[in-house]
Amino acid sequence: MPKAPDPITRDLWHVVAATNELPIGQIETTLLLDRRIALTRGIDGEPVAWLATGEENGDEIDSETVLDRLPVRTAYGYTWTCLGTPSAELFPIPEFAEPDRVNMSCGSIGIHVSAPRAVENFLDMGHFPYVHTDILGSEPHTEVKEYDVEVSEERDEVLATKCKFMQPRAAKSATTAMEVEYVYRVPHPFCSVLYKSCPEDESRRDVIGIFLQPMTEETCRAHLLQSMIDSTSTITDLRRFQQTIFGQDKPILENQYPKKLPLDPRSETPIRADKSAIAYRRWLSQKGITYGVIPQAS
Repeated sequence: MPKAPDPITRDLWHVVAATNELPIGQIETTLLLDRRIALTRGIDGEPVAWLATGEENGDEIDSETVLDRLPVRTAYGYTWTCLGTPSAELFPIPEFAEPDRVNMSCGSIGIHVSAPRAVENFLDMGHFPYVHTDILGSEPHTEVKEYDVEVSEERDEVLATKCKFMQPRAAKSATTAMEVEYVYRVPHPFCSVLYKSCPEDESRRDVIGIFLQPMTEETCRAHLLQSMIDSTSTITDLRRFQQTIFGQDKPILENQYPKKLPLDPRSETPIRADKSAIAYRRWLSQKGITYGVIPQAS
């Protein structure tokens, strides 16, 4: 019997699907916090979610007949739900509303690792030259330069700034190598948002989000968002670029052990480049998150 999620995790909004990929009038099922969830969209296009009672996957349904619904909201092209009582608004990404941006979901990809492990990997710049060779990094430019990290109590998020890295091909629109500046936000225990230098407009930033759906304590689905300033690339090319990057990350992630993220800072040897990961672990610990992690011994 899977353990019940901690109260903080239970009451969070969790991503479950790209909204425009949910069929109208047909049931899809997925897993969230060890519970099977059924999803569909009504003829008005609005998503509906409920706890699945059996093998409903693929069945036709009139969404009006669903009475015992879970709370649902749509944001950033995705459908979110909650197994408890969602208390907070979803974190803001104001750039998503800018009219000249190319916004797209870049796929929902299963990973055999906990959601917090996947967030931590997203924060790690040190792997760029070795995992994303000749795209996000290359030897001999392997140094992770000093950067700043803060945990904001006011905004309830981890923020890493002044992150700089030399990249051969920072984005689909990049034509030359450039030193890229990153800002990493972790505004949700299982979601991270990255802002990076935009090759097309130096005054603005491209935005990449990774929203992790915790399916079980050791498996998740990564839902990828791109919000780009790019007037030349096709949506297919932009999506393929991001999927290539994530495809390189997936086997590395799945070879990590343990699958759950240890929160004790002494359990894995940290280096300077891991400052944001250390802050993230501490933040999860302080919030009382126990799902998908190995809590620090008291």
